[in-house]
Amino acid sequence: MSTPPFDFDLLRTFVAVVDNNSFTRAGERIGRTQSTVSLQIKKLEDNLKRPLFERSGREVLLTADGEILLAYARQLLHIADEARARFMEPDIEGTIRLGTTEDFATVYLPDILARFARAHPRVTLDVNCNFSFSLLEGFSKGEYDLVLIKREPQAPLGGVPVWRDVLVWVCSPQFVFETGSPIPLALAPAPDVYRKRALASLQAQGRDWRIVYTSVSSEGLQAAVRAGLGITILSKDMLPPGLKIVGAEQQLPQLPDSEIALYRSPGKLSRAAEMLAEHITHSLEYRRPELPT
Repeated sequence: MSTPPFDFDLLRTFVAVVDNNSFTRAGERIGRTQSTVSLQIKKLEDNLKRPLFERSGREVLLTADGEILLAYARQLLHIADEARARFMEPDIEGTIRLGTTEDFATVYLPDILARFARAHPRVTLDVNCNFSFSLLEGFSKGEYDLVLIKREPQAPLGGVPVWRDVLVWVCSPQFVFETGSPIPLALAPAPDVYRKRALASLQAQGRDWRIVYTSVSSEGLQAAVRAGLGITILSKDMLPPGLKIVGAEQQLPQLPDSEIALYRSPGKLSRAAEMLAEHITHSLEYRRPELPT
């Protein structure tokens, strides 16, 4: 019986190159040199007897075969990680205190946490959703083992970036922009990073604005926008039903990206918390559209 033309190590390198859009950055991410990454990709291509990347300039572009392999590679690595966790660390137990933003918890974490719980049935997950500034305050007081927070890219605050947060203006399909009137905004209270992005971008453009609704709840803000009270900022990848993206047609300024970062407690983490941190990081690597650069 013939063996598969690839192994998990080669697939991990392949996915890292795609997600980082660079052989060099992929090497930095997985702890290998650029030359080693190139050799691994060549070995994978030789095993498959077909090219996976277009060799043109510095841009990393997948071939049609590369696109097909990427989908399979992500699935295989997901299953391999879950099986490894289940059989190599079957007896870990304890409670993990995880803090995360509400929208990220709703869209991306349920499946990720469910897989972790299946692999480690003796671990209890204590998850709290809040705005990033509140999570950081609690984190500084030792209330969490891990937190996932929104922040400025490359912020000198520690933590590991795990998601590029592409921001967009959103409103209700029934919302009507009034020419010459200040832009009505529904935002979280300061010092929320989305609020900072909205106000700074409008001020730089010289647009008038007024805050018509403030809430410490993501659901509350979305409900206000859905009701037509104003517009807000959300992650493009986490757009809920009932809202639409607006921008160029209303001459709204383009918004700079933010990022989601994972923070570990500076104290000694339990083995369970360390494994959850690793599981979240790897899971997001396999599904995110773009890594921070």
